[in-house]
Amino acid sequence: MDLCTAKREFDQNGFTVLRGFMQPDEIDHINRELKRYIADVLPGLPDTAGFYEDTADSSTLMRLQNMCDYDDFFHALYYGERMMSLSSLLMDGPVRGKNMQWFNKLPAGGKETPPHQDGFYFMLEPNEALTLWLSQDSVDEENGCVRYIPGSHRGGMRPHQRTSILGFSQGISDFSGQDIASEIPVCTEPGDLIAHHCLTVHRAGANASQRTRRALGFVYFSELAHEDAQRAETYRQQLYAEWEREGKL
Repeated sequence: MDLCTAKREFDQNGFTVLRGFMQPDEIDHINRELKRYIADVLPGLPDTAGFYEDTADSSTLMRLQNMCDYDDFFHALYYGERMMSLSSLLMDGPVRGKNMQWFNKLPAGGKETPPHQDGFYFMLEPNEALTLWLSQDSVDEENGCVRYIPGSHRGGMRPHQRTSILGFSQGISDFSGQDIASEIPVCTEPGDLIAHHCLTVHRAGANASQRTRRALGFVYFSELAHEDAQRAETYRQQLYAEWEREGKL
């Protein structure tokens, strides 16, 4: 897909898919660096840098946070021209980096991602941001592909409420069968990239397969967006304290 088409789809639907954004050798390189990061870097980081389905079992690692802050390779990948220029194009202007994440739905047990809008977490005014989602595996409906509601980014912020799902503390409270009927499941191959606006409603099913379902997430804010940083940090600290009391950290 050419970038003009990607931009048109993004504006119209709130998301777009760039097939083959990265080549197999690039994904192989990222996978090797990720393995190194988990083995050599993560053990020395704060507890909030990585989340586990079972804190007593390191093989259940399901989420990494702020990777670009802790490692030169991922910092260069995150702030490189490739990602920054694409984000600026889709956002109609300069962007600033916020967070680089890794999502891992474990085989035969990786939990669902509740329906949500990323912007609910961001606390921005105006709510202008996007996420780039880079697939590391073949992802389909069986192992938890992302499902989007086209055009939902133009409907404003939906009401959210707390969920019990680690890493996704808020979900849309009035999500209905009509929403499900409007969804489009987006299946991907390694190297495919999804870009979605922070107000686009999306969710993902659990991983019911025996296959891995891994992806990197790159979050960028528009330079026009102003973050209520104190409010966002207060929410994070309260959430982390609650998770620690519940034994999730």
